[in-house]
Amino acid sequence: MLLIDLDSAASLPEPAVRAAARAAADALPLTVGLARTAPPPRLRPLTQALTFTLVAGHAPLPAECVVAGDLDAARDRVLAAAAHAPQACLTLNRVLRQTPLLDVRSGLAAEAAAYSMLLGGAEFRRWLEARGPARPADPAAGRVRLDRRDATLAITLARPHRRNAMDALMREALIEALEVALLDDTVERVELTGAGPGFCSGGDLDEFGSARDHVAAYLVRLERHAGHLIHLLRERVHARLHGACYGAGVEMPLFARHVTATPDAVLALPEIAMGLIPGAGGTVSVPARAGRWRTAWMAVTGARLDAATALEWGLIDAIETMRR
Repeated sequence: MLLIDLDSAASLPEPAVRAAARAAADALPLTVGLARTAPPPRLRPLTQALTFTLVAGHAPLPAECVVAGDLDAARDRVLAAAAHAPQACLTLNRVLRQTPLLDVRSGLAAEAAAYSMLLGGAEFRRWLEARGPARPADPAAGRVRLDRRDATLAITLARPHRRNAMDALMREALIEALEVALLDDTVERVELTGAGPGFCSGGDLDEFGSARDHVAAYLVRLERHAGHLIHLLRERVHARLHGACYGAGVEMPLFARHVTATPDAVLALPEIAMGLIPGAGGTVSVPARAGRWRTAWMAVTGARLDAATALEWGLIDAIETMRR
């Protein structure tokens, strides 16, 4: 990881700023700017080329900057994450420089290829060994609940005893439900919610590592992608988030045009700690709303965002006072 002191860089001549920006954009490591005050506009070519910039204080900042509060603590948090899973961090850094430039389908393909590669890596294997044996699968029935009300199709993730953790059975049930809306033009609105204390706690950790053929896993991610279906339906989908919204529980619903959350919602991308990158569309859907820089910060650090911060960053469109 390369740390850039932007307070010192403020005096650089314009040609030097642009040269530094080109070098940062081409760099393989994470390039992280550090600033005690908001970087001046003349440094925008550099800050936009970095992975992200940490700024002390709480002034309004451009999308490539993250309010750090305690700058030293935020820097150490990033350093620790990069030391724990350097391969995943480097992969994330490159993928996030690609996906915002691609159409959704191509972005998902780039993400799927990188994710499938990391499934065979040492960092993920280390996480699997620390996780220990997987719990037995629960009964197959009742993963997703459908309710048709006039022109509205309500889709509810219904595995509350596992905090709606997304296993293969739930993914397939969700895909089938979304396909109903895609094929039926009389469905004018889709409401996507989760039962129980949280919308979705992410992928079911007990299934992680079960794929033995990583090429097959890559192809499944291309062909059976709930996030892509939500993207195709995006103008009709209203995702309502609450409680824990981690991993897939953030990445998939953010493909919808309308996303709201209750005040207790917490959004996070925890995959780097497992030696992976977001794999349910998060390198596409999250940057589309918050920018690649804040997406990188979320993913590298696993930071948990409250509803107010999610609204400020554009991840959600409004905060609802109560669940419907």
